[in-house]
Amino acid sequence: MDYTLRIGGEAGQGLQTIGGALAKIFSRIGYHVFTHQDYMSRVRGGHNYYQIRFSDQKISASREMVDILLALDLNTIEIHKKNVRKEGFILYDSETLKKKFDEPEFIDIPFKKIALDVGKNSIMANVVATGAVLGLLDLGLEVLKDILRKDFREKGEEIIQKNISCSEAGYNHALTNCARCEAFGIREPEERKLMLINGVQAIGMGALMSGCKFYSGYPMTPSTGILEYLASRAEDYGLVVEQAEDEIAAINMAIGASFAGVRAMTGSSGGGFALMVEGLSLAGITETPIVIAEMQRPGPATGLPTRTEQADLLFVLHAGHGEFPRVIFEPGTPKQAFYLTNRAFELAEKYQIPVFIQSDQYLGDTEWTFENFDIEHLIYNDYRMREKDLEGVENYKRYKYSDTGISLLAVPGEAGKHLVVVDSDEHDEEGHIIEDSETRIKMVQKRLLKKLPLIKKEIEAPLLYGDPSPKIVLVGHGSTYGVLKEVVDTFSKDHKLAMMHFSQIYPLSERDRFDYIELLEKADITICIENNASGQFAKLIKAETGFEFSHQISKYDGRPFTIETLKEELHAYI
Repeated sequence: MDYTLRIGGEAGQGLQTIGGALAKIFSRIGYHVFTHQDYMSRVRGGHNYYQIRFSDQKISASREMVDILLALDLNTIEIHKKNVRKEGFILYDSETLKKKFDEPEFIDIPFKKIALDVGKNSIMANVVATGAVLGLLDLGLEVLKDILRKDFREKGEEIIQKNISCSEAGYNHALTNCARCEAFGIREPEERKLMLINGVQAIGMGALMSGCKFYSGYPMTPSTGILEYLASRAEDYGLVVEQAEDEIAAINMAIGASFAGVRAMTGSSGGGFALMVEGLSLAGITETPIVIAEMQRPGPATGLPTRTEQADLLFVLHAGHGEFPRVIFEPGTPKQAFYLTNRAFELAEKYQIPVFIQSDQYLGDTEWTFENFDIEHLIYNDYRMREKDLEGVENYKRYKYSDTGISLLAVPGEAGKHLVVVDSDEHDEEGHIIEDSETRIKMVQKRLLKKLPLIKKEIEAPLLYGDPSPKIVLVGHGSTYGVLKEVVDTFSKDHKLAMMHFSQIYPLSERDRFDYIELLEKADITICIENNASGQFAKLIKAETGFEFSHQISKYDGRPFTIETLKEELHAYI
């Protein structure tokens, strides 16, 4: 059982309200859910849609074709009618749209009239529409009623009951006016508890569970969700969240908080991160741990603010002046985002470096269902030294040379008799400014050349999914994970096919490096699949390993790959 519902309309018509409620309902009933949104950069008007795929099996990508189209305006029908399956349905309100359709797939439900008759307020039309979708599927209203009681508890019992009555009226109208609905054959799922979570929530949760105590940022789509998530939980977790005046201030606040002794993080999109670059180098030379979320959208400049792309990889890889180590993680699922954010804090603190969680609008906004996140897999080591930790240290030096390049990270003001000195100029072991070449050489070796080999050993090899000895390998990174996995499941019935997915992007893993490069070399066809025009990840692989992919599939229209669009592209090679 696998259905897709698309809700279309203008900004301001409540698409997120309807879509968000239905996604919660499907997941609480026990269906696996995958959602994604397509929205314009405007507060009112335009055309947006919210898509929900739900199934009794695990799912990880969106489809082009839909089973139910809920049209809140006429434009939605004109744009998306071609994507409705032959046996599908289009729900609409002819009075609101000022147009009547006679084709059998159209179901005319007077959302606004029911809201006025039953709830005495047209604003409840969205609740009527939500009830109508559930009626079409005959899934019952108990979960929706629970959501309405929770969402409107502060508005009083009268408002709650009016909304419940509107949902019942919409449900019954759809159930009694759809003679074809039995063809859906929707099945009850197994009884199970599922968590519904998107990428930005998972990054925020990962930060909280990693002991993050300071987050600063300036709102910029699609990173704003991390700021909002952490702010909503700041009081409960003793977290300071600061909306800075700009991204320059945001990264410097985070560096200052980390220097002062707490785990700190900042985040932005590509345009905002461009302002953070000087601060990044400051973290590099002062060896100050920091985690940076860089959430990609299409550029250059403002670009397409609400769309998706994977075009900042090489920018983040090479950002900052001078040479210093960094780590880049790019999760493929919210679950990976949760664990990799935790891993980012561990490596940032252990090696005293900047670590990036890089993602994009698509993964940031898409909701997935999971049974749980196992918190026993989380890592927390406190590498910061305070007075009791420094007992036995006679002469503390912040940048003391060592075989690993790592020196003790003392907290200023809490180090007892010891003085903690840092400087953005090149410095000696104590942190004081120098000009001589000998110290400069030793410090570069300490910061970069000694740490980097150790960091490489920490990085995990890419995930191989599919045939263990494939003739065709699809390679992706970050948010392409889900669609690649589903496409491999489809094609593997007839081909020796596998997916190689990288989520720990840089530095490339030294673990089993020979094995995964050899596997690519032995394959007949290797295809690198990316959401950018220039094949940035393919360039990184070639630069680091010498391996060159036989084919490249690039998508750079601001939209993600769907199962159908990727399959169509692959037919040229498979």
